[in-house]
Amino acid sequence: MTACTSSGEDTSVTATSPSPTSGVSLPVTPVTTTLLDPGAEPRSTVTAVRSGDQTVQLSTRSAVTQQIDDQAVQDFSTPELTLPLTATDMDSSDTVNLRVGKATSADQRLTDALAPAEGSAASLTMTDTGAITALTITPSDETQDSARAAIEQALNQAVYRSVSYPDAEIGVGAVWTVEQQVISGVTLNQVTTATLRSRDGDRLTIDLRIDQTPESTTLELPDDAGSLAIDSYTMTGTGTLEVDAGKPLPLSGEVTVGGKQQYSDPEGSTVLRQDISDTVRWTTP
Repeated sequence: MTACTSSGEDTSVTATSPSPTSGVSLPVTPVTTTLLDPGAEPRSTVTAVRSGDQTVQLSTRSAVTQQIDDQAVQDFSTPELTLPLTATDMDSSDTVNLRVGKATSADQRLTDALAPAEGSAASLTMTDTGAITALTITPSDETQDSARAAIEQALNQAVYRSVSYPDAEIGVGAVWTVEQQVISGVTLNQVTTATLRSRDGDRLTIDLRIDQTPESTTLELPDDAGSLAIDSYTMTGTGTLEVDAGKPLPLSGEVTVGGKQQYSDPEGSTVLRQDISDTVRWTTP
C-alpha cells in the first residue's frame, strides 16, 4: 500500500531548479448558494463592486499524520507559509490580478526557495456575489518547483475556504449555504454554512461552518497505484471571516478544518489511518 494524503498533494519540500514560466490554471468547481434565513431588518443585497487596490497577508498550514496498520506514525505536514498579496486592476472586469510579495515559511529551506518567487502573478475570476470561478498562477522566471507547488497549494486552499453571498437581501443573523465539490484523490461534497454576525455597510463579519463528505466509497491513489476503500471519513471545521464587498480578499479571519479518516485495501488486510487539519488565516497589514 502506498502512503498518501486524501488531498492528493505532495507535501515534501525539496530544492529544485527553476522551470520556464508558464501560467497554471487550477480548476475551481462551481458553487450553489442557498439562502436559509434572510436575517433581521434592515436587509439589502451584498454586491461585490470591487475597486481600488488591496494588500493582505495569507497564511496557511497543514498538519497530516498517517499510520499503516501498526507501523510508526508518519508526518506529512507542511510548514506554515505566509504570502503577502496585492490585488490590483479591479475596476473594469470580473478578473482580479494578484501580485505575490516576499513569501516566508516556518521552514527556512522553503523560505530560501520562495525568495525568487517574489513578484509572481496570479489572477482570480469572481462573480458579483463573490464566488471564485477560476484561479490562474504565473510564477516568476526563477521560481523553483518547490516554491511553485507551495504557492499553488496555499492559494488553492484559500479558494475553498472562501465564501460567496446569496443573490438576495440579507440582514444580521442571515444564514445561507454554499455547496461545492472539492476534487482531490477523492471527490468531496463540501457544504459551507455562513451566518452573518454583523454588518456595517459593505463590511461584513461572517461565521463559517464547513462539512465535507466523500461522494464515493473509494479513494484513488496517486500514480495509478490502485484504490482504497473508505471505511470512515470525518472532516469539519469552523471559522470567522471579516470581508469588504468592495474588496476581493478577506480583510481578516481564520478558518480551520480537520478530521480523521480510515481506509483499507480491497482485501481488508491493510488499514491506513489519517489525521488531517488545515488552517487559512487572513490579516491586513
